[in-house]
Amino acid sequence: MIFMRANLCKLRLQYLCNRMNAYTKYIRYTWFVLGMVFLVILAGGVVRMTQSGMGCPDWPKCFGRWIPPVNESQLPADFEKYLDRQDIDHSFNPYHTWIEYINRLLGAILGLLTLVHMIWSFKKFRHTKPSVVIFSFLMLAAVAFQGWLGKMVVDANLHVVKVTLHMIVAMLITLFPLIIISRIVPEKIPAGKKIKIIAGIAIFTVLLQIVLGTQVREQIDEISKSLSYSQRDLWIGRLDNIFIIHRSFSWLVALNVFVLLWQSQIYPGLKMHRLFIFSFFLLTAIAGLIMYFINIPALAQPLHLLFASLLFTGIFSFMLKLK
Repeated sequence: MIFMRANLCKLRLQYLCNRMNAYTKYIRYTWFVLGMVFLVILAGGVVRMTQSGMGCPDWPKCFGRWIPPVNESQLPADFEKYLDRQDIDHSFNPYHTWIEYINRLLGAILGLLTLVHMIWSFKKFRHTKPSVVIFSFLMLAAVAFQGWLGKMVVDANLHVVKVTLHMIVAMLITLFPLIIISRIVPEKIPAGKKIKIIAGIAIFTVLLQIVLGTQVREQIDEISKSLSYSQRDLWIGRLDNIFIIHRSFSWLVALNVFVLLWQSQIYPGLKMHRLFIFSFFLLTAIAGLIMYFINIPALAQPLHLLFASLLFTGIFSFMLKLK
């Protein structure tokens, strides 16, 4: 009898271990999807940094081909109709073409990854954790919407409002993996109402600052275009009051972030979250200062966007951890 009970306990323990291992694989895959989202955001920033947005002036193909051309001899006979849609140099530039193509390719890979995630979620959690399935489906839907919006951006010849919406949707997609993981590993840290309010204010101010930043970026796009993408030393001087608001609002963001970090010191379980938030706030600020004082160097632009997105998701993850 004792031997049978021991075997039964061993089987139960093995079952629990196997179940946890399966959860671990799923969680790791979800983190991988999140990392891929940030890679796509970075790739989109590189596209804008290099003015490669119309490197592929049609969608979903590129110059009517599934694999982009690498030289002019591979262009279709009617290639002029594609070049006429460009507003940069109206000539074939394989550098721009392949940067935009790689951005699209990464987006397509992200779509496949989220589809796999949705199928895996449905098979694994449809009975035990239906909310995980719902959020996985919403993530897939958001990625699909992002792909459609990418087509609209190309069709509108990089209309600034659509470009900004394209970026904001990408940033919001980063929240779904965090929500899904929090539903599977619901380890919460008991916290008072005060810290929750501070965190809520912090994430709102960061989001608002990002929106203000997109408005500044829209103006930069128009100014740089009017100057043939040269004379970077003149770009900031031609910005209107939205830049002053964005620059001044950064002090409020800094205050909210540091209040959040100070008030959360009493929670040891949030140490890694605090370090993450502080690191990416600092990197975002440094990238912003570099753009201001060194005439908006191209590399600083996608990094500023990437760091700001990571700061936003870091604070969101902090909020999910609070009980």
